[in-house]
Amino acid sequence: METATDNTPTGAIASTLATFVHGLRLEQVPPDISIRARHLMLDAIGCALAARREAFATRFADAAAALGADVEGGSSAVIGHSRRLPMRDAALLNGVLSHGLDYDDTHMAGVIHLSVSVLPALLAVGGRRRSSGAEMLTAYIAALEAGARIASVSKSGFHAHGFHPTGIVGAFASSLGAGRMMGLSDRQLVHAQGGALSMASGSLQFIEDGAWTKRFHPGWAAQAGITAATFAAHGIGMPQSPYEGRYGFYRLYLGEAEHAAIDLGLATAGLGDDRAAMRWEIENIAVKPFPMCHFVHASADAAITLQRQGLDVSRVRSVEVLVPAGVVQAVCEPLGNKRRPTSDYDAKFSLPYAVASGLLRGRLGLKELEPAAYQEPAVLALMDRISYAVDPESTFPRHYTGEVRVTLDDGSRLVHRESINRGHAERPLSNADVREKYFDNAGLHFSVSQAQSICDQVLALDRLDSVEQLEDLLAQEPDNVAASSVASIPGLNPRAHATASV
Repeated sequence: METATDNTPTGAIASTLATFVHGLRLEQVPPDISIRARHLMLDAIGCALAARREAFATRFADAAAALGADVEGGSSAVIGHSRRLPMRDAALLNGVLSHGLDYDDTHMAGVIHLSVSVLPALLAVGGRRRSSGAEMLTAYIAALEAGARIASVSKSGFHAHGFHPTGIVGAFASSLGAGRMMGLSDRQLVHAQGGALSMASGSLQFIEDGAWTKRFHPGWAAQAGITAATFAAHGIGMPQSPYEGRYGFYRLYLGEAEHAAIDLGLATAGLGDDRAAMRWEIENIAVKPFPMCHFVHASADAAITLQRQGLDVSRVRSVEVLVPAGVVQAVCEPLGNKRRPTSDYDAKFSLPYAVASGLLRGRLGLKELEPAAYQEPAVLALMDRISYAVDPESTFPRHYTGEVRVTLDDGSRLVHRESINRGHAERPLSNADVREKYFDNAGLHFSVSQAQSICDQVLALDRLDSVEQLEDLLAQEPDNVAASSVASIPGLNPRAHATASV
């Protein structure tokens, strides 16, 4: 079959994306897409607030402050911090905070976390330029739509070559979003994408030892996007064919086999001649129900279902989990290491742990990522009995499937399959679910009133006079005493909360 690799004119992708991002108007965006975009922002902010007192957050904050130590009076806000930083350092740290718990949204086909690079870039640029909330919302929607298409071309091939799509594609998406906020022309936006080509980075090596590098990939992409857009604004010439060129993005980051299979037409699919979208990829962005690598979610839900059906774990002889071939490197191998996570990040990328926690406890939340949870003797013993096999019927990457097969001591078997992972566009978390998740996350360290004020402002972003107002609200220190969960406060139901625009 002929692919778009054979017939896409050189430079056409960057030009088409630039035209779309530059020309999109908020009134062209369907109301439900606009509302969903604001809930995706809210979800990312909630993840950042939940991470505020984590060890990684403190160390990255100290490092970012050291980077800007010679700059007097940083101007850009950091979520959950009263201390401000230089614009790019603030974007870096906000990306770390939003992505650090691995609880943020994922575009399914692109296998990419987009909000956590695009939102930090736009928050920094928008605050600096005193942009309106409507301008920021439009740029966010445009950048997510572009980034999702850029990532989808690879058909999950980046992972096979050790690249993290969030870091590498995030640089392009952020360059477009930041450039839109800066008022760049179509031509300048093409140059911004060309600049991102030389800045895009993100290695998967962290998987082998639970290193923290993945956490800064989206913030680094946000920084790169701001830098690339600024270079373009100052007339610095950069490559015009960053995607299809001889040394372009897809040739650099994919092997020969993967490159031969791509369809470059996906990079601009559904973008109309009227500078709008005929198909909105925001609808295909999944909100996570678990703070774990998305690849284990279906298997975790399958395990939780079996536990809630009355499984007696003491009778379990063995467990086999069917997974897509494309996730094996990330969450299954080396199996010995995955059965013995040594950090919360190891646990996040461990299929055996996700299934063991589900089978034993019927839950998989932030508390299950504490050392006492993943080092519990009963968990370790059960993980030794958990293996995996490649699922020949998986529809990955369209769906992140999972099937858990439990063999009991009498030889009988219990099986549950999740063909569509919860949170997927075909099985989405509702906007009410997203708000509930946000309040649970924000309520870990911040007061109910603070969490409510942020929620109100984000959901009414289209009516906000200046992004500075949102920055000021986000740049607050956590309470000295951890806030109570919103769900536990009589009379306050986050599921029912809505602003006039929702």
